[in-house]
Amino acid sequence: MSVTIIFKIAAVGIVVAVLSQILKHSGREEQAFLLSLAGLIIVLFWIVPCIGDLFETMETLFEL
Repeated sequence: MSVTIIFKIAAVGIVVAVLSQILKHSGREEQAFLLSLAGLIIVLFWIVPCIGDLFETMETLFEL
């Protein structure tokens, strides 16, 4: 796993948090929720391949 993915996740988290707060203060809670959900989905698309690689590494390590 590369360090860049951690920085990408942190950047998405910061951007989503700031935009979500702006939307909540302007009275658009629905859009803030959808923005948070979209950020979560984006991060999950980045993380799922890393988890798959982890399981493959564990299989080869323990020869299952």
